[in-house]
Amino acid sequence: MTAATSSPRPPTPRDVSGADAEDLALYREKFRRRLPESLNNLRGPTHGVVDLPLHMASSGMTSYDLGKPRQLMGLYRTVLHEGLRDDLPRYLNRDLLLQLWPVLRPLAGRTVRAVWEDAFPQLASRTQAAA
Repeated sequence: MTAATSSPRPPTPRDVSGADAEDLALYREKFRRRLPESLNNLRGPTHGVVDLPLHMASSGMTSYDLGKPRQLMGLYRTVLHEGLRDDLPRYLNRDLLLQLWPVLRPLAGRTVRAVWEDAFPQLASRTQAAA
């Protein structure tokens, strides 16, 4: 793929200004407000089947088998993006999140990843240790 046909990379905070920067800041704040006070508050299930409420089931999938790695990743990505503050401790598990983070990180998206790693440096250190 040549530079002329490749898709442009998404903007970073340094690349945007004015209204775009304000939109990016608001988007980031949306995720920041949902964060738990501590990763220790994340006491969600570690096995079995998890059924998500409809407000998080934007993909249409509501049931996830935690014994299936792809479904486990899908659940965590969905909860990170769509979950409300009360949903995070209910559906995410601290130990699983730490274990999955190096693989989940790129799936989570730039803003979600940055918000979580800024708040919880142990997530970023897991990524560095896995590299």
